[in-house]
This record gives sequence, C-alpha cells and structure tokens, in this order.
Amino acid sequence: MDIPFGRPLRAAHAPLPIPGILLGGYPERAKEADTDKHFVVAAWRAIAAPANTLRLRRYRAFATAVAERGEALAAISAEAMEMRLRDLRADLSRNGFAEACLVEAFALVGLASRRALGHRPFDTQMIAARIMFDRRMAEMATGEGKTLAAALCAAAGALAGVPVHVVTVNDYLVARDAALMAPMFAALGLTVGHVLATHDVDARRRAWACDVTYCTAKELVFDYLRDRSVRDPTLSALHRSAAALDGTEATPPTLLRGLCMAVVDEADSILIDEARIPLILSAAAPQSDQVAFHAEALTVARRLVPDRDFLADPQTRAVTLTDAGRATLDAWPEVEAAAWRHRLHRDEAVCTALAALHVYRSDHHYLVRDGKVHIIDDSTGRLAPGRVWSRGLHQMIEMKEGCATSAEQVTASQITYQRFFRRYLHLGGMSGTVREARAELATVYGLDVVAVPLRRPDHRRLLPTRLFRDHRTQWLAVIARTIAVTENGRPVLIGTDSVAASESLGRALASAGIAHAVLNARNDAAEAEIVAQAGDAGRVTVATNMAGRGTDIPLAPGVADRGGLHVISCQHNASPRIDRQLVGRCARQGDPGSAETLLALDAPRLAQSVPQWLVRRIGAHGMHRPSWLVTLMVRLPQWREERVQRRQRRALLARDDRTNRSLSVFGGLE
Repeated sequence: MDIPFGRPLRAAHAPLPIPGILLGGYPERAKEADTDKHFVVAAWRAIAAPANTLRLRRYRAFATAVAERGEALAAISAEAMEMRLRDLRADLSRNGFAEACLVEAFALVGLASRRALGHRPFDTQMIAARIMFDRRMAEMATGEGKTLAAALCAAAGALAGVPVHVVTVNDYLVARDAALMAPMFAALGLTVGHVLATHDVDARRRAWACDVTYCTAKELVFDYLRDRSVRDPTLSALHRSAAALDGTEATPPTLLRGLCMAVVDEADSILIDEARIPLILSAAAPQSDQVAFHAEALTVARRLVPDRDFLADPQTRAVTLTDAGRATLDAWPEVEAAAWRHRLHRDEAVCTALAALHVYRSDHHYLVRDGKVHIIDDSTGRLAPGRVWSRGLHQMIEMKEGCATSAEQVTASQITYQRFFRRYLHLGGMSGTVREARAELATVYGLDVVAVPLRRPDHRRLLPTRLFRDHRTQWLAVIARTIAVTENGRPVLIGTDSVAASESLGRALASAGIAHAVLNARNDAAEAEIVAQAGDAGRVTVATNMAGRGTDIPLAPGVADRGGLHVISCQHNASPRIDRQLVGRCARQGDPGSAETLLALDAPRLAQSVPQWLVRRIGAHGMHRPSWLVTLMVRLPQWREERVQRRQRRALLARDDRTNRSLSVFGGLE
C-alpha cells in the first residue's frame, strides 16, 4: 500500500500508522505485493499511461512555485534561514508532505544549494526531484544533473525526519556524490554519511545514523540481512512494540533504522539488470572432502571433448552432457569420495567444472588479482568485491587459475533486489534509460515512469552503425576513425565489452602509435584521474562499461568548438539500454558531440544470429546499409535476450513469493 499523498510520514523512531507496515523501531513493509495478481493489468496501465505532457504540467507548475518562493527567500540571512528550517520541520511533522510544505522545503533546499554549492538548481532538476518524491521513476537524460536532483529529493525527505538512503551503482560514485553534496546538506542542518565495502561495523553504524546516507545497493542489502539475523523473526510487530514500551526487549543494536525512504540512481541497472542476483549472507564452512571432490571433477572435465561429450552455451553459461559424455563418466574409475558415486551429483559437478574451464573466461567474467579470483559485474564492468559463485564454481575457477582455494560458503540469509526494494515505505528513482522497462517497473515495484524534458536542445549526432567480419577488421576501423577524429583536436572515448577487449584494442592503438589511456577493472584505482582527462583535446580513452554509468566527462576549453567528445561503441550488450548509456557520455547539457557503433560479427551474441553467407559478403570497410537490416541484426539478439531475462525475473519473483508464503510460519526465506 502506498503512503497517501499529503498524509504525514513521521520520523523513523515513531510508529508509522500505515496498514501493512511493521510497527516499532524498524519500519518497513510487512507484506510484499503478490506478483501473480493483476500483472497484465499493471503492465497495460504502464504502457498505455497518459502522455508526459499531462503529468509534466503539474510538475512544471510545482517548479515554478518553488522558483518564485526561492526568489522571495534569496536575501534572508543565515539566522532567518535556520528559523525557517525549524518552522518547516514542525510543519512537516504536523501536516506531512502537503503541497505547501513541499514548496517551502524544496525552495529552502534550492537556496542551500545556491549558497553552499554555488549552483541554483535548474527547473528540470526540481521536476526530477519531485517526480522521485512522488514515488515515481524519472527518466532524466545523461548529463542533466541527476546527482543534484537526487540530493534535492533526499534533503526534502530528511527535513521531515525520515532516514533517506541514496543508492547508486558503485563505491566510486558513493564517495564522490556524498562529498559533493555534503556542503548543501550541512547548510540545511542535515548530516550525511556514506557506506563503502571497506567500512567496518562502527563506521557503518555512524553512516546509517545520518539523516542522508549514500550507499551501493549491495552494501545496503547486506547490512539489512545482518539486521535480520539479530532481530527475532518470530516476534510480531505488536510484540516488539509492547516489549519496547516496558523495556523488556534486549536485542542487539541494528545497523539500519528501517527501510523508510530510498532514492535509487541508475535504477534500471539495480532494479532490472541485477534484479535476479541473489544477495547471500553466508559463513565459511571449510570441508576438505569437498575440495578433493571439486579437484576430481576438474580432472575428469579436462578429459572430455567439446561437442562430443558436452555442449556449452556461452550466452546462458550452461553446459550439458551428451550421451557419450555420460558413458565416459560411467566408465571412470571410482574414487574415494562417496559423493562421486551419486550420478546426479557427479554429473552436476562435472558440468560445473566444464563451465569453469570452457565458459567462464579470465578478463571477461572474472579477474585474477593478488592471487584471488574477483568477479566482474556484467552490467558495470567493475569488480564485485565479496561476490562469489555458488555450487563449487568459484572454487573450481580458483583451481583452474592456480589460486588458493577459498572455503565454500553456507547460506545464512538471502534476498534479491526485486524483493528487497519493494519493502521500502517510500521508493523513487531515476535513470537515463528506463522507458523501455516501464512495464516491469510498474508491475514489480509500483513505479510509474515520467520523462524529464531536456534543459537545452540535444546536439548529439548519431552516425550509422557498421558491422565487420571479425575483431581484426573492427580494430582497424576503430584505429582509422580515432585518427580521423583526433586530427581535429577532439577527444575520443572507445567503449569495449570486457577487460580483455579493452587491452587488446589498447595494444592495437599502441602499435599504430596512438597515445591512449585504458580504464577497466584492472586499473580502477586510477578511474578519477582517467575520467578527468578524457575530455581533453585529442585525448583517447579506452574503457569497459565502467565509463557507461554515472561518469561525467568534462570538456576542456575549446573542445566544444571543435565538435565535442566522440564516442565509438564496440559493445553489444544484453540490452539497448546499456548501449545508450555509453552513447550518453557525449553531447551532455547542450554541448556538441557524436557517437557511432562499430561491431564485429564474431562477437558471441551476433555470431549466433547472423547467417554465414552474409558474413562472407561483408568487406573490409564493413556494412552499414541498408540501415534497417543492420539495425535488425544488432537489435534482434538483444530483444530475444531481454525477453528471456524478463520472463526469468518474473518467474523467480513469483516463485520466491510463493515460497515465502509457504514458509512464513518459519520466518520466510530470510
């Protein structure tokens, strides 16, 4: 149930008088929505929603009212502003998020931004902030100031005494955004903290105690699971409230103060692309017999022949044994491990070992650093510290790479982003690429999508997509385009789809005598420096998806007059939304810029969908006409994969909901 607009939302320490909410000191939704009901109706309503013009009329009027009120407050002294903030907090406590209170709140927040940051919020940023405040999703183009828009929304909520979590996609953005916005929050009398993967328990508790906390989704969820582990799930909300009143409850202190309000940046990455990833709170369970079992499975897997004994699918990362492969395993001499004699267990272990050997590749799916295997996130191109593969896969990859074998993990608690974020009382978000996912956002999270208009006209030029036979001809074309663009003094950003591809292209550029910088998961420590220089005249930067989200590349003086940043995309991602994120690095805030896509047909997703006769007809200069055929070949694999993943997410959520209902008497899945 949504919080009624204009009704009071009290501070986190006070019970929230909303049906379906857990009472007591840890507010959250007690009951998740049933995804099996009204799915078609909700999806249709999201797709057939009224045009933006109808909704934007209200938001434009709100932004105008805020601007007028801001001008009236512009000359007040710091002491007068402090008094107005004190009065506003009292009004919010009495009247909740009423329209008059919100106009005053956003006007004061805008004034704080002007005085502390030297920047008056644009009307489009106020519109985006209010859309998120209304528990909706704002589609805001890249470069339009999403960082400040999120801070405006968070500050307005925090002024009402509500703990606000600003969620983004990586630690770099967490630390950057918290530091950038700290002066504005301080001017409002609000405290701001941030949580990083390297923080200990005490640092986390201090950060979560702040009015506004910046964090990644992963750290937020894991701290929530830790809180669940110390809270007694068998006690009802009424029991906890009664125990708190008479002082008899003696539970360990929690890290979070509940799930009151969240503002999710790059929401499609977190709520859609990573929705199925299980967040597992686990403990090490060293078992020497399991290590021997995994080693034996790898030994057997190395003797099996591809296509004869097994079939591997790089797209689904699944391996299946053929009849010949099963016969080979049946003839394998028995070993001491009793588990090896169980056929189903044996076949599963061998398939996992085959996947470790033939499907999961170093510098594509993982990176070996300091003798350890680190997973590379598919969507962001960054390392995912703390994440491990299950069912022995991680241990087998460690053995394959000659690393020390880590202990297998025993699951203590788990949840997915799909289930977690629906528990917030007040959820909003934004991204530059959410329109395509509006039906899923509506059905799973109850979030409508509203597009925010551009502040300035778009001057981005999109050049035709070209297809090449293989990576060699693709790299030659990339080098030729890079030389042609940099001769005019323009910077070039080249996006690749893996660490290995970025380094391969880097070697090709070096052979051609082109100076460049490489940004990938291997040198993520230098990210800030590389990004800061990527807009310099004639600069060439090769990057993975790390440069695709939340990265603002400032143009050096004079670069805009020469045409701005040029983006060359060599990526063919699972979704066009991720492709658009990279293109969005250029032509921001009305600046000029251009982008083009150069793809190789031997890339995994394209190789399976393009007929060989067409590949043979493509010459050294690539294929870009007819444009409809090129678009079809590029988009068709993405549309297929998006449909499969969408169905998988829906099926997983429905199954989790059914399982949670059946296990509710034991405390649910967590």
